Amino acid sequence: MARSKSSRRWLKEHFSDPYVKKAQAAGLRSRAAFKLEELVARDRLLKPGMVVVDLGAAPGGWSQWVRQELDRLDPARPGRVLALDILDMPPLAGVEFLHGDFREDAVLSSLETMLGGQPVDLVLSDMAPNKSGMEAVDQPRAMHLAELAMEFADRHLRPGGTFLIKLFQGVGFDGYVRDLRRRYARVAIRKPAASRRRSPEVYALAQGKLAAIK
Repeated sequence: MARSKSSRRWLKEHFSDPYVKKAQAAGLRSRAAFKLEELVARDRLLKPGMVVVDLGAAPGGWSQWVRQELDRLDPARPGRVLALDILDMPPLAGVEFLHGDFREDAVLSSLETMLGGQPVDLVLSDMAPNKSGMEAVDQPRAMHLAELAMEFADRHLRPGGTFLIKLFQGVGFDGYVRDLRRRYARVAIRKPAASRRRSPEVYALAQGKLAAIK
C-alpha cells in the first residue's frame, strides 16, 4: 500500500531530525532522551541513590538515560529505575520493567509490589494515548492518563519529591496545572528544544511535593 503524503512527510522529517541522528550516534533508544536531559539538567533533578519511576517508558529512552546518569553520578549508590508501559520493551540493564496497562488496577498493584513500600523520589510520565486524530477523543484520553499519573505520585512520591509529566495543551490542561499547584511547592511548564515545534506537548515540572494538599 502506498504511503500517504503525511506519512512520507513524517518519515522525511524523522530521519532528517538532528536529535534522531544524535540518539542513534549515542546508542540511545529514542530522541526523547534529549528532552529529559534538558529538563533534568536545568533543575538538577537527579541525585545519587534516587528511586525513579518511569510511566509510559517504551521504547526506553528515558529509562536508559536515567539509568546511565545515576550510574555516572555515583556507581556505589545506583538507586532504582522502575519502568512501565503497555507496550513491551527490550530489557535494559539495571532497569526493572513491568509490561502492562497502567489503567488496570492489577498492573498498578504489581508496580506497587515491585516498590515494596519504598518511597519514590522522582515520577516521570511520558504517557500518551494512541491518537485517533480527533481532539475531542484524544485530549480526554490524554488527560485521563495524566490524572492517573498524578494519583500515583500522590500515593508514592515522598514529601519534597518531584513529578515530571508530559501534557497536551487543550481542554482540561489549565485545571490540571491548578491541581498540581495545590500539591507542589513549585510548578513550571517547559517545552524542551527537542520537542517538535508543531507538537502541542509541553512538560509540567512539579517540585517539592507538599505533605498535605492545599
